[in-house]
Amino acid sequence: MCETCGCGNNDGFKIHDPKHSHSHNSDNSHKHYHEHEHEHEDGHSHSHEYHHEHDHSNQKVVNLNRDILSANNITAGMNRRFFEGRKVLCLNMVSSPGSGKTSILEKTISNLIASRKIYVIEGDQQTLIDANRIEKAGAPAIQINTGSGCHLDAQMIESALKKFDVEANSILFIENVGNLVCPAMFDLGEQKRVVVISVTEGEDKPLKYPYMFQSSHLCIINKSDLLPYVDFKTEEVIKHGLSVNPDLEFISVSAKTGDGMLKWYDWLTKQESH
Repeated sequence: MCETCGCGNNDGFKIHDPKHSHSHNSDNSHKHYHEHEHEHEDGHSHSHEYHHEHDHSNQKVVNLNRDILSANNITAGMNRRFFEGRKVLCLNMVSSPGSGKTSILEKTISNLIASRKIYVIEGDQQTLIDANRIEKAGAPAIQINTGSGCHLDAQMIESALKKFDVEANSILFIENVGNLVCPAMFDLGEQKRVVVISVTEGEDKPLKYPYMFQSSHLCIINKSDLLPYVDFKTEEVIKHGLSVNPDLEFISVSAKTGDGMLKWYDWLTKQESH
């Protein structure tokens, strides 16, 4: 078991197309290596293996440093080149459970699907609930069930893309597993990372989970319609977020009422033009 993120055994992942009953089982599940792991200041974990060589005079310790994310990053680079070649805007949507990623995507799809093609890759440990919601909103979706895994990785995205015929000049949303820890470490090949929090969560989220906010480009503060009923100061979240990432942008929205969603749509249009 992964001592850092809680991932269970390497029992593979399943890819479901809600339009069909069959699923794809991967035999190449993502792996974690834990031979003396260390987390460096840059946020990357490195694994060290220690091999002991003996001679007649003394003992030598040879330190072999291996980046445990190197295989993931190679695949992520291939995914990114695929997106760039087709001019697909790929966004990695991350949050803790219940922040409202799926609700934001449903509202986004219903308002933008008439003007551009939208695809969604859903990540959850179990069920096709969110993928079915996305399909009902009007966008094709692929569900990745990670089993005991707590995040998506680049190889899962590569496998899911084989189920899609992603058109040029489209948008691909990847809704990651609800978790603010491990998904921050895994590049999926996305152009932008969007972290979603809600006003029902603590204002100190950026301080508690700094690498997620350091690696994100936009923070959506959802459920603004509940602000009159909760003790939440938006300006405090923004202050904490900027303290760990001075370039982080913020948009406050309510996926339920639609308040602030136009700013989100404008942000998407700006990314498409880059």
